[in-house]
Amino acid sequence: MLRLMLFRHAHADRPAGVDDHARPLSSRGQDEARRMGGHISELGLVPDLVMVSTSRRTQETWEASSRSGGFHVEKVDDPRIYESSAGDLLEVVREQDAAHACIMLVGHNPGMERLTAWLLDRGNAEAIARLQREFAVGGLAVLDFKAGSWAELDVQSGHLERFDTPASIGGLA
Repeated sequence: MLRLMLFRHAHADRPAGVDDHARPLSSRGQDEARRMGGHISELGLVPDLVMVSTSRRTQETWEASSRSGGFHVEKVDDPRIYESSAGDLLEVVREQDAAHACIMLVGHNPGMERLTAWLLDRGNAEAIARLQREFAVGGLAVLDFKAGSWAELDVQSGHLERFDTPASIGGLA
């Protein structure tokens, strides 16, 4: 079994004169990332490999969440994740070695939401309902696959185990 986790960056700031790639997390986003990191750790959802977009907000999301969760994971910064389509993201995942049975992508919408929708066949009804409302900033989709390699992933092949957001785990509006 393989597990793919899609983690959308936390709430970003929009400072004047800063291009999109360089946008930092807001203070709210820093809090969301720390809370999601603790949540990931508490549930034992720590990946074998994390692939992070090169944007500042995704890098800061991963740094704050991994620090808060107290986990150290092999990390790859991949510029292909920034502003990628669902198809491009799927190709990034399909290239990975099955020795990494649990992979996390830290990226952006709309690609993350669309990839989740493409891969989703069935899953936890509450998680699906939350995901259908919105793949919120700081959201984490956890998909399981009955596959022997990442290259085998295809549309409607995944089981949505959970979809958590900073608001769904409590304490944030």
